[in-house]
Amino acid sequence: MTDFWLSCGHHLLDRDAGGGLVVTDDFLKVYLARPELVPPPEACAAERTLHAALLSRPRMTVAAADVAAIADADARENWQMLIAFRDHLLRHKTLEAAYVDLVRCGVGRTPPLFINQLVHVILRNALDGVADARVLRAAELFFRTQRVTLHDGSLLAADEETLAGGTQAPVSPLVSMLGLPAEAAIDVLNDDNAASYWERSDRFDTALDLTGGRQGLAALAEAMRLWIAHLLGLAVTIEPLTELRDAPLTWYVGLDADATRIGNAIWNGDELDETSQASLVGLFRLTFGDAAVMLDKVKGEPVYLILAMTADKLLRMKPQNLVTGLPVKHLEAVG
Repeated sequence: MTDFWLSCGHHLLDRDAGGGLVVTDDFLKVYLARPELVPPPEACAAERTLHAALLSRPRMTVAAADVAAIADADARENWQMLIAFRDHLLRHKTLEAAYVDLVRCGVGRTPPLFINQLVHVILRNALDGVADARVLRAAELFFRTQRVTLHDGSLLAADEETLAGGTQAPVSPLVSMLGLPAEAAIDVLNDDNAASYWERSDRFDTALDLTGGRQGLAALAEAMRLWIAHLLGLAVTIEPLTELRDAPLTWYVGLDADATRIGNAIWNGDELDETSQASLVGLFRLTFGDAAVMLDKVKGEPVYLILAMTADKLLRMKPQNLVTGLPVKHLEAVG
């Protein structure tokens, strides 16, 4: 099977007997190579000493006084966040368990960047062996902001950072359609170019068609199914819907802040205005393979998942809501 998402560092991690990701020294050293943590030439001796010591022993105990001795305030804050995050990872058997605990108990001061990196590498583990490039591309929504546009009746999502950053690749039709600079080369993923996804997966330069009734939303449903199975050990079926009519919204999960707002409005019986309706990207029905795991008050009822974009057409999915928001009696992380 062709590898993908090498940038997440999954090849630097070990696996336990249950398939969970186990932290290694090499994985921890990647964080020490981040530009925010590599001491600049003008860095004080305390910062240079701490960085060198951790490169040698990434798991070494770091006292608060070691960080407090760093002269630069911004550097101190960066080190405090990194050490807190590292210690959280090391307290858990697997990255999966660390992530579930983090989103259940509250992320606190953990930078969103660190959370997204955890999602990235855990998803790489959960999707190992998946042969459908659309499922992998859809899973990028879990950890990368998308910009959404409507073109010729199609709802297309492209990576926001890639669009903003640009490359030296030739102009693609989608780039021209969006009126973007020629440097931002994006191709809509389809049957003809799907095979190229593997070699370009770390460039995040394909767009996904999220039009209702097409394969993109079905691919996202499959990615969510695998995410839930991997993190919670639950068998579920998720199907995309084109509309929701006269269905009792017994339980719903908003997959982003705007979707939660829309779900609340529907729950309260409010009519959705045109703006809210236009912001809807996806609606899914989730059913449990074993209804016995559900909370008694909703046992046997479907769960609806709602995905929406912001007013400025950005899609910021919150995969943690699939971990914390389902009506189950117990939630256990793999490993």
